[in-house]
Amino acid sequence: MDIKTEMIKINPQAIDHEAIARAGEILKKGGLVAFPTETVYGLGGDATNPDASHKIYSAKGRPSDNPLIVHITNMKALEEIVAQAPQAAYTLAERFWPGPLTMIFQKNDRIPYETTGGMDTVAVRMPSDPIARALIDASTGYIAAPSANTSGRPSPTQAEHVAQDLTGKIDMIIDGGPVNIGLESTIVDLTEDVPMILRPGYITLEMLQEVLGEVRVDPGLIAADSDRKPKAPGMKYRHYAPKADLKVVEGETDAVVQKINRLSEELTAQKKSVGIIATEETKDQYRQGIVISIGGRDDEEAIARHLYGSLRQFDELGVDAIFSESFATAGMGQAIMNRLLKAAGHQVLEV
Repeated sequence: MDIKTEMIKINPQAIDHEAIARAGEILKKGGLVAFPTETVYGLGGDATNPDASHKIYSAKGRPSDNPLIVHITNMKALEEIVAQAPQAAYTLAERFWPGPLTMIFQKNDRIPYETTGGMDTVAVRMPSDPIARALIDASTGYIAAPSANTSGRPSPTQAEHVAQDLTGKIDMIIDGGPVNIGLESTIVDLTEDVPMILRPGYITLEMLQEVLGEVRVDPGLIAADSDRKPKAPGMKYRHYAPKADLKVVEGETDAVVQKINRLSEELTAQKKSVGIIATEETKDQYRQGIVISIGGRDDEEAIARHLYGSLRQFDELGVDAIFSESFATAGMGQAIMNRLLKAAGHQVLEV
């Protein structure tokens, strides 16, 4: 049976605390509320309630061994759900919390296994978005929240994306406008001897090394997914995928444009529609297909912010195939390519 999904609009600069209190009550009673964060929209449930976590997995169609991130607003809340917080956690929190960084710890009994995907570790984040923070404080203080989309689909960067996927499956959607970053948080595992990045994001390897010294990167980040049990969200399963077949074309820019033009012409001749993810520098060089520019090549924040939206736009347009340029920018390049390669099922054409 469908749930009646209420959509409410909240201005992050002038928060309606009465509306937030209503949303908080839904969470306290085991219901689900989608809400904005600085990264993407999250699908929130009470992280301490096993039934709420079951509902999150069910609404998303998400495998239940894929752990959920617990969202908090203060360090005391962290200390109450982890077995031990190492000094590295306080060092990182001082620099990057509130913000787009998730840390993994050994959990204690406060957070149930239903929330952690059956694992003895828990992923924790302190968001900076004012609506997210107000909602966490109005609920139990612990919100489990993966991205608010059907599992495997592009993550939502505005409330309309959430509504497309989850209307009738959750109690409420809070519309706080478009998100700022557009890619999920960086995840760093603090249960290893050397901190390890399990998912790249806005907080880069270089930024973490500057604070902690030695930090490693999980070798499977850009490679195809392994069969191991995922320690962090998004490590095991295909993610972010549009409905159409997506291929990433890598190489020198001119060669990439030529290759995409050639492939697009071949498909167009077969009466198939083509979508192209391009940049401001190249968008006018494509002769066929529907071209979406996701920003200037040097503006990695714009590329990150518009990536998922462009994939959803092509879904709405019903294209048969999508070709994307590669985006190996210096800072967030690894995070952008991590999401793009997962969306493409690691289909890469080298030119």
